[in-house]
Amino acid sequence: MASSLRYFASLLLLIAAVSLLVSPAISQTCKSQTFGTQINTTTFAICEDLPALGAFLHYTYDSSAAPYPTLTLAFVAPPASPDGWVAWALNPRGSGMVGSQALVAFREASGSAVVKTYNITSYLSIAESPVSYEVLSKRAEFSGGVMTIFATLRLPAAKGDVELNQVWQVGASVRNGVPAAHAFGADNFISTGTLRLESTAAAPPRASTGSTAPPPARSSRNVAPPPMRSSGNVAPPPMRGSGNVAPPPARSSGNGAPPPTRSSGTVPPPPPASSRVNAPPPTPMRESGNDSSMIYGGGSRLYGILVLLGLFFSF
Repeated sequence: MASSLRYFASLLLLIAAVSLLVSPAISQTCKSQTFGTQINTTTFAICEDLPALGAFLHYTYDSSAAPYPTLTLAFVAPPASPDGWVAWALNPRGSGMVGSQALVAFREASGSAVVKTYNITSYLSIAESPVSYEVLSKRAEFSGGVMTIFATLRLPAAKGDVELNQVWQVGASVRNGVPAAHAFGADNFISTGTLRLESTAAAPPRASTGSTAPPPARSSRNVAPPPMRSSGNVAPPPMRGSGNVAPPPARSSGNGAPPPTRSSGTVPPPPPASSRVNAPPPTPMRESGNDSSMIYGGGSRLYGILVLLGLFFSF
């Protein structure tokens, strides 16, 4: 039992010792830092905990800005003393301090923080000068022993992602408005790194590969087909008299003769001229369903004989 208590006590002491070894600069991360007020807050797309000098970098890279890409940043670091300076730079020529295009912030005699640009050409001396990157805006804030540089740079045009050499440094004093040389400790020699800027331009649309979804088909259900035009099968109109017209209803068929039928277009041709010479005129024939033509012809001859006899006896 006593050995178990000693084991847990030793474990608690070990955890406490490790927690005391962690410095405040390491325990703090860039995500906990805010800029501005609650009403007007400045935010950045990316932040990094830099590996030396207790520094942090917040930035937003806009590769689609016109006419050239822009880099908006906030560099945060404590100067080596309250009257010291901080610097952040891009080096287009190498990874060290020489050749870097630096933004240096410090407090003037009035106590206000300023940012000045320096083209670092040597370690011996520096002088305020323009830098190779166009500086669109710059300002500095000093609060709680920490200096913050705010700036927007215009970078050269580039395609895709960009990698730049960044350098940062801190110093302890400013003499006659000029930053004095910094210390040469371990952190001062490793305060360099690579800044990776990811393109924010939209990717070009991909060419169609034929696998795109087809347009929605129109509904083909329950839709009535359009009316069909006449194709020649329409019933023909009634034909005029052609001989096939049905006869009118027959009258009483006692012994009366049926009404004469209409000509059906089959009238016989007239007899030839030679057969009509000295021929008596044809005797009209009545059509009868019960009297034959022979009986009708005999009756007419008898009638003619009687007429002749009457004329004879009258004389």
